[in-house]
Amino acid sequence: MRATIRVWMLLGMVAILFGCGKAESHDPVRSAEEKITLRVFWWGGDFRNNATIQAIEMYEKLNPNVNIEFEYTGFNEYWKKLAPYAAGNALPDIMQMDVSYLAQYGSLDLLEDLTPYIQKGVIDASHISDNHLSGGKLGDRLFGLNLGVNALYSVYDPEVFKLHDIAPPTEDWTWSDFEAMGEQLKGKGVYVGTDLTPEQYFAYYLRQYGRTLFAADGTKLGYEDDGLFVDYFGRMQRMAKDRLIFSPDIWYSDVRLSDSDPFYTGGALLGWGYSNHFITTVEKYGKPLQLAPIPGPNRDQGMFLKPGMFFSVAKNSKHKEEAAKFISFFVNDLEANKVMKAERGVPVSAKVKDDLKPFLEPEQQQVFEYVEWVEEHSSPIDPPDPVGTGEVTAVLRNLYDLLLFDKITPQSAAVEFRLKANAILARNMK
Repeated sequence: MRATIRVWMLLGMVAILFGCGKAESHDPVRSAEEKITLRVFWWGGDFRNNATIQAIEMYEKLNPNVNIEFEYTGFNEYWKKLAPYAAGNALPDIMQMDVSYLAQYGSLDLLEDLTPYIQKGVIDASHISDNHLSGGKLGDRLFGLNLGVNALYSVYDPEVFKLHDIAPPTEDWTWSDFEAMGEQLKGKGVYVGTDLTPEQYFAYYLRQYGRTLFAADGTKLGYEDDGLFVDYFGRMQRMAKDRLIFSPDIWYSDVRLSDSDPFYTGGALLGWGYSNHFITTVEKYGKPLQLAPIPGPNRDQGMFLKPGMFFSVAKNSKHKEEAAKFISFFVNDLEANKVMKAERGVPVSAKVKDDLKPFLEPEQQQVFEYVEWVEEHSSPIDPPDPVGTGEVTAVLRNLYDLLLFDKITPQSAAVEFRLKANAILARNMK
């Protein structure tokens, strides 16, 4: 934690040099007629950016005394820009927040607790379940309001499965079935799937066996049996050797681009991701696709509904109540949600979700149905990732590279991961 504080102090100097503290000029005392300016910052692609701007314009039209300045960027650049704002006590009034960063920003007392705004009715949560709210909590404080729920999924083109005479995945398929599909593809130059990011899917695998990646207090890993690490990554290593996943010659290419990802050329049976990616995946693919859950067994224990992202209010905001009103509009207004098309996830408001159904396009309907299925076949999400998660993820990804290139055994990787991850987590909790 000391190292983290030093970093923030240095960032604070950067923020001051570059004038990031200009938000301090907001006047907390205003008359009813005074113009209020809110700053909103998010990450996203073209569709999200344009839809969010339209929602902002709707709010401004309904609230003529409110002017909203906005900024958006890509995911990685977002956090690089947000850190100096935080260090200079100049965070935007409303910022998009990811579950992997919530603990870091919340523990540094940078985010406003939204609980009182719900209790006073400033944020209308009357149609939002406690389960959907809980993902944004640290202890009993609500630091982020869930903007939509997603679930891990696999995606496929039935015609590709038919071409290779392989049965598509069912609701009950398993990791053994996944590997068996690979056995049928050996020597064909076709992948079973790509882009199985280790931190996401290993965490899911642990949940299948009643374990978690991190301990509840965030001071160490949440599982004791390294056999689970060996089993999961041993399978991935076997399949990589047979060039059925993450072939080394494409590992360092940008497989997320449709002209690089084998899935989009029919060269892979399965794509992976979260359900809010489905619509853009279909658009890039160019024809209808099907959804399936992630492999079992014990899927009901492993699956969970994930907050797609949150809106948080900065502790340094001079207009916290107005920021809370905007967030309430964002999650509860039907017209705004028609424009945003559930791109951040299926709406958390049960009323908005039901009211949207007559207006859904076919791909959206698939996502809504899939998320409803997961809701019935899942268990509560793990607590927000602890401080230090980014460092732990970097260690795991490096070991995953070594495993896929057959430079290390799963047994050795399991030991190294435990030693390094526990050291990182213990250090950050001091």
